Amino acid sequence: MKRRAIIAVVGMPGSGKSIASRVFEKAGLTKIRFGDITDEVLAQRGLGRTEKNERKVREEIRKKHGMAAYAILSIPRIEQALKKGSVVIDGLYSWEEFRLLKGRFGRKIHVIAVHASPETRYERLANRKERPLTHEEAVGRDFSEIERIGKAGPIAMADWNIFNEGKGIKALEEEVRGIWQKIARS
Repeated sequence: MKRRAIIAVVGMPGSGKSIASRVFEKAGLTKIRFGDITDEVLAQRGLGRTEKNERKVREEIRKKHGMAAYAILSIPRIEQALKKGSVVIDGLYSWEEFRLLKGRFGRKIHVIAVHASPETRYERLANRKERPLTHEEAVGRDFSEIERIGKAGPIAMADWNIFNEGKGIKALEEEVRGIWQKIARS
């Protein structure tokens, strides 16, 4: 690879972002999960990882730091990790985060959107082992991420799109590896 890259993975809840991010991590990229910021605040406050608690903390963080909050708070970790090699960001959220990262890192950053239908995602979210969501919670989170956070912007502007519908994890992982090979050769 000629230059160090930043891969930012975006998608609606349950689309397969974390699986895609793990593939990059296994390929040697340093993973920075924006959601870790929320988890750290929850732990500091002794709050459980529930959809209600997570939403409250995310809203507080964005109220304090603006809609680019997670990117702003993660830039020091991204820059530190870039000194060692390429980076994968698990969970790009807002249009403002996208704009900030693109403005700061330019052509180093590659956005990958992972897509799946709401029906598929809601089933995945209901059945996941950690932090399962009810149908109502999943729908509410979708609406919040689109209407309040502007997640549709980064998805629409993605450099790469993966359609994670009706395929197994192995096929998804193979597609992600193929994208990484193309980026690494650029």
